[in-house]
Amino acid sequence: MTLEEYFSTGPSFERPVFDAVMAHLNTLGEPFLEPVSVGMFVKRDGVGVLQLRPMTKWVALCLFMPRTVHDRRISRKPIPAGRVVYHVINMHGPDDVDDVVKGWITEAWEASYGSGGSR
Repeated sequence: MTLEEYFSTGPSFERPVFDAVMAHLNTLGEPFLEPVSVGMFVKRDGVGVLQLRPMTKWVALCLFMPRTVHDRRISRKPIPAGRVVYHVINMHGPDDVDDVVKGWITEAWEASYGSGGSR
């Protein structure tokens, strides 16, 4: 499925959040995008970095981080998964992709390097 096909059926608030996340990811390297029925998966060298999953009123930004983050924006209990910890942040718009969230995205990107497997 192409990006345009993917976004043609999604909620109007999804694309601006995606664009804000991608603007930052593109400063880090060349992410591989995998649009699937439940959202957009972003990988680096075959390893999952993050997922963007549209919900009813927001986009869930799911990050695979190298540590547990304690912040009011983390909407679900972080889940350890091997070398990483799975976090979810509810993103209501592109302004939610602030410097702190960009830092977390960078951490997830860097943690994926050399992991040698897919998530």
